[in-house]
Amino acid sequence: MICPKGKTSKARRNKRRAQTWKIVMPNLVSCNKCGEMVPSHHMCKACGSYNRREVFKKAE
Repeated sequence: MICPKGKTSKARRNKRRAQTWKIVMPNLVSCNKCGEMVPSHHMCKACGSYNRREVFKKAE
């Protein structure tokens, strides 16, 4: 049977576990129509376009 050699401290244990919880920044790309930064594969909220097509008309 396998037994640990010594006690693992809370700090050492938590340092090891912290690697899986890294925060990832969303992948932002510029809109083809207005140049606004938007998440990839999402509609632009500034001009209402997606893939160079107008999907949503902005009420002005």
